[in-house]
Amino acid sequence: MKEHIIEFKNISKSFGDKCILNDVSLNVKKGEFLTILGPSGCGKTTMLRIIGGFETPDSGEMYFDNKSVKDVPPHKRPVNTVFQKYALFPHLNVFENVAFAMHVVGASNKEIRKEVSKALSKVGLGHKARSMPSQLSGGEQQRVGLARALVNSPDLIIADEPTGNVDPNMSYEIVSLLTEINKRGTTILMVTHDHNLVRDFQHRVIMLEEGRIVADNAAGGGNI
Repeated sequence: MKEHIIEFKNISKSFGDKCILNDVSLNVKKGEFLTILGPSGCGKTTMLRIIGGFETPDSGEMYFDNKSVKDVPPHKRPVNTVFQKYALFPHLNVFENVAFAMHVVGASNKEIRKEVSKALSKVGLGHKARSMPSQLSGGEQQRVGLARALVNSPDLIIADEPTGNVDPNMSYEIVSLLTEINKRGTTILMVTHDHNLVRDFQHRVIMLEEGRIVADNAAGGGNI
């Protein structure tokens, strides 16, 4: 039986008088691909921000590898994020954008050259290493973001609406890439509201509504 990389135990979070997450409990196994599905405002992004350390729950506890991360800051968590809006530095080329994540952790130049080239190859952008973000399509920019998330070999990649700014064909390609990364052992958490996209991939899916998990197809809930 696989160990859990993430455990949510009775987590609640409110902003002002609005409850965003309401007593949520969830286990995610190492190496799993979990899709979090639900309408805008249901708590999807807040859940991811708690995992990343950018929000603190009002109550409940979260664990990574059976250890509480209550006092662990974002930069010390084994998590990288792929954003909907790419979040690339416009003044840096593709190689430099991906390398930035390694400079932050103090990697050597030799290691940076090796790992950035490897990450760009995995997402099919080795030939675009010297291109600027303004020279790339939306799908290519999203793949740069994916390479940047990959480059430090994190235990977990969070993909927050990674297909929100690309067309349906590119959406399928992005999720296919995430699936290939998952097959190599990286745990993936992807947030989306696209039911059609979810149906094309055989991943575990949970449905959030009004801050609660209302369905989980890994818990005998069938198709969502």
